[in-house]
Amino acid sequence: MSSHAGHGHHDAHAPATPVHAHAHVHGSGGDPATDIDWDVLGPLLEQEAELGGAQYEEAARWIAALPTAPKVRRVLDIGSGPGVVSCLLAEVFPEAEVVAVDATPALLERAKNRARRLGVIDRFQTLEAELPAIFDRLGEADLVWAGNSLHHLGDQRAALAGFAGLLRPGGTVALVEGGLPTRRLPRDIGIGEPGLEARMGAAAATRFQHMRSELPGAKRETEDWSALFTAVGLVPQGTRSFLLDLPAPLPGPARDHVVASITREREVLGDLLSAEDSAVLDRLLDPEDPEGLHHRPDVHLLTARTVHLGRRD
Repeated sequence: MSSHAGHGHHDAHAPATPVHAHAHVHGSGGDPATDIDWDVLGPLLEQEAELGGAQYEEAARWIAALPTAPKVRRVLDIGSGPGVVSCLLAEVFPEAEVVAVDATPALLERAKNRARRLGVIDRFQTLEAELPAIFDRLGEADLVWAGNSLHHLGDQRAALAGFAGLLRPGGTVALVEGGLPTRRLPRDIGIGEPGLEARMGAAAATRFQHMRSELPGAKRETEDWSALFTAVGLVPQGTRSFLLDLPAPLPGPARDHVVASITREREVLGDLLSAEDSAVLDRLLDPEDPEGLHHRPDVHLLTARTVHLGRRD
């Protein structure tokens, strides 16, 4: 299990969010999704999480301000990726030890270096771990943050029960799942058939379902997160969505991220896209094409992350 974004490492994970096709990477041998150069992908994941930093900070402060919020002394960030959200949680909960949990050593090293740069390394740990095998190594927590990582585990109900079992009395599971489709381009971009991003989203949903079906112990689960909280003995504490809205024209770093993320999606979605859409993407990614992402004035970044909370009494 490696959710890698913070977080978004937070993917073609949520079927509706193709912007993250680069973030959660699945597949079998020879798939570009599995032949990963973390020196390339790591900075991309960091950039994505940094662009959404205000969303994650708002979500963390919502949790901290709840009337039922416990004193947070220990936080587990499950599927931490490069640690952007882990470090943010360390800042929002200044008395807490934060443990970044991920299966990818290169990303955990980035997380540790980030914590050092931000001055929170004295309260920061990393744990290389592949769930669900190592729940007994995680220890207790007052907050378990699972940012787009639960859906990488075959039996989501059992995994959520595992998260619940880590909580101290009054502790909270914050589940980041769902949200809205990410949009970076108008419906009609003037080349190819209108609705390119919607079709990319459909391809990502197909790929996501294939990923889910191949997970060990995969079980289909209705994605009613409040009902699942109740089923594992947690009390639902509410659901909120947090918006990222960067209108056109995008500043340089955000535009660079859009280019990088669509490049990754072009690789990951591969044959799931039509020949016409693939050709349009090739044009969009060509830095010399005046209709491309490098030059278009209409490129933007709009998405929403949804956070579901469950509390242990």
